[in-house]
Amino acid sequence: MTVGWIVICLVAMVILFFQRASLSVWTISMVLWLALCSYFSTFHFVTLIILWCTVAAIFILLNVRPLRRHLFSRALFRFYRTVTPALSDTEREALNAGSVGWEGELFSGMPCWDKLQKIPFSTLSAEERAFMDGPVEKFCSMVNSWKMHHTMQIPTELLDYLRKNGFLGMIIPKIYGGLEFSHFAHSQVITKLASASCATAILTSVPNSLGPAELLLRYGTEAQKNYYLPRLAKGDDVPCFALTSPVAGSDAGAIEDYGVICETEFEGKKQLCIRLNWNKRYITLAPVATLLGLAFKLYDPDHLLGSQDYLGITCALIPTHLKGVEIGRRHAPLHSPFPNGPTQGHDVVINIDAIIGGAKMAGQGWRMLMECLAAGRGISLPSMVTGGSRMAALATGAYARIRQQFHMPIGKMGGVEEVITRITTNIYAMEATRVFTVSTLDQGARPAVASAIAKYHTTEMSRRVVNDAMDIHGGKGICMGEKNYLAQGYIELPVSITVEGANILTRSMIIFGQGAVRCHPYVLKEMMAAMNDNKEIGLKIFDEAIFAHLGLMVSNKVRASILAVTNGRLSRAPQGPMKRYYQQFARFSAALAFMADMAMVFMGGELKRAEKLSGRFGDLLSNLYLGSCVIRFFENSEYPEEELPVVKWICQDLLYKMQCQLDGILLNFPNSLAARIIRYTIIFPRGKYLCPPSDRLGAIVAKLLGEPSRLRERLSKDLYTTPNNNNPAALVQQILEQVILVEPLEKKLAAARRELTSHPKTRDELITAAVAKKLITEEESTLLTATFNAKMNVINVDDFSAEAF
Repeated sequence: MTVGWIVICLVAMVILFFQRASLSVWTISMVLWLALCSYFSTFHFVTLIILWCTVAAIFILLNVRPLRRHLFSRALFRFYRTVTPALSDTEREALNAGSVGWEGELFSGMPCWDKLQKIPFSTLSAEERAFMDGPVEKFCSMVNSWKMHHTMQIPTELLDYLRKNGFLGMIIPKIYGGLEFSHFAHSQVITKLASASCATAILTSVPNSLGPAELLLRYGTEAQKNYYLPRLAKGDDVPCFALTSPVAGSDAGAIEDYGVICETEFEGKKQLCIRLNWNKRYITLAPVATLLGLAFKLYDPDHLLGSQDYLGITCALIPTHLKGVEIGRRHAPLHSPFPNGPTQGHDVVINIDAIIGGAKMAGQGWRMLMECLAAGRGISLPSMVTGGSRMAALATGAYARIRQQFHMPIGKMGGVEEVITRITTNIYAMEATRVFTVSTLDQGARPAVASAIAKYHTTEMSRRVVNDAMDIHGGKGICMGEKNYLAQGYIELPVSITVEGANILTRSMIIFGQGAVRCHPYVLKEMMAAMNDNKEIGLKIFDEAIFAHLGLMVSNKVRASILAVTNGRLSRAPQGPMKRYYQQFARFSAALAFMADMAMVFMGGELKRAEKLSGRFGDLLSNLYLGSCVIRFFENSEYPEEELPVVKWICQDLLYKMQCQLDGILLNFPNSLAARIIRYTIIFPRGKYLCPPSDRLGAIVAKLLGEPSRLRERLSKDLYTTPNNNNPAALVQQILEQVILVEPLEKKLAAARRELTSHPKTRDELITAAVAKKLITEEESTLLTATFNAKMNVINVDDFSAEAF
């Protein structure tokens, strides 16, 4: 009987930890257990007294916070202050930038899936839809991508069209003459432009991304807004933003560009000014810009603004006509015609009011940039690469059905089918991530970590999609010309990998480096408490955070262990076809949260320098986020039954990858003994039992991309799919249905060849002979010939005369 009561207590404790019960629920539960023990058990009276005293002591200490702080938290607080790594100003501002969204739930170890299902997906307003179907469609029809890249010039009429129709002012409110589009509409426009030409998408995205307009809207003075925003909206000013320099790329805090506050003559009178010197490179639109946004270090040696010599990184607006400004020279970014180049400034004088936000914002530039990047990184690049990749994928699916080798469509060959499966699942995941992320932005979130995840993984998946598409097309993808719809995107792809945070550093430093602090429920609170100048206030904050953190660690340990044993069962999940995947993702959420805490315990401040380990943690968090996006995107589908195989494949692939990532973390964990204990008791008590998706499921997925389907319709929505000679990718898709319709006739023609006693040397001779022998009809021969000619039109590649070449 005594053992039974102990078992009841242990089971109750496991349940309370698993369900993450509050301290009050714990207190009531333990008191209730003791009361039942006292009444029904055979415990000795002395034993009961000891149990009551022990429980009372524990829960009084936990519930009476002043006592808890005095006996435990104060000593922990002193120790924590000594071991907490010092944060630089740039690190502090990066951590404070933006907000935490769904990724915070994933890091908690116990995601509430109901919250995910309640996040609404954005839709276009009637005005935004009219813009997509009107000006955007018209602009795409004007684009001749081959000619632009061959001449390395974007035609003036295209630039004028963008200016006159408000493309450069999508984020600017209507009161300033802009379009005031939602983040989703902004993303949709960039996605459609990218499906026609990446260069024009870049040209449009930069003024609507991190740059003068965004910074003015958030931080500008009223005078700055009233002057500059109407000019930017109408295209009277062409903006660029100069941050990167030869000595500072991803480490933007190392820029050497500087400004010195001084009193000097400016516009005919002596006033407070800044004398600037800079050397920047890789600046998109710099060669044609009329308004230069500049990030620089600001100094005040004469203390004209205050008592500090160095004020910090500052952002200012500089008209490019000013004396000393140098623009015009161009880089050649992978043979793409969008204007990109260096800019220099030599003793350029600007008024102090040219600082974005005025003199009061001096030294606030890094915070401004980080806060804007927290949102912007989730829009421009994910939209561009998703638009181009979706177009490439749709064309590849059609091409693999049209192109035949060994008397069968190449898409039905096992090796090609495997690649098409990868393409299909990657573009589905990319589109899901893009739409989910911009929808959260429209809800007011500014998720720095989620935006970094979206940027990194959509660009990496795009790299795989385009590489796979090139492999399937073979020589068709290599020979450039008007009929080639892949090569230029393949060439330009590394541009998206390197900008707005190089991908290697994004993975190894930002996603988990920021995520471990920003997404964790308590770590940032503990760090801020430790750095609080008022120690008593800091102690109170730290006390609440550290005890909640300790409870969270134990809870995640219990959850990770139980969910590993049950493969996610017992976790709460919405009913439906995704229930098991919800449960399995919950298992890995608990494992991530627990392992992240273990890494912080065993490594402390060294964790942020363990970039390989950090990269694996980042992959784990990212795959949980991608899986959430895919499931939410699927549940928002009008035809979920058809998309179910795709979603199953993606979820199974992500789960298998997460298993591998956890294995990699444990293999490389600094404390090998702790790693072995954790492996066999918590993370993999049953071993590694998850497998990649099956070939049979992959075949079902590949088939959806190689024939007309609801999936193709959804993935082609709001792309530029109008077939014409300037849009060869759409021409391939246009004849897909016709080719499938004629496939039975092709089999009939092949049977006719076997019946003929003659030996036709060409296809035309075969058709003529088959008609003569009445093996096929005249109508069938006409349809066969027309379809074959259409196929050859899209299969053929360009060739050039010696003079033209």
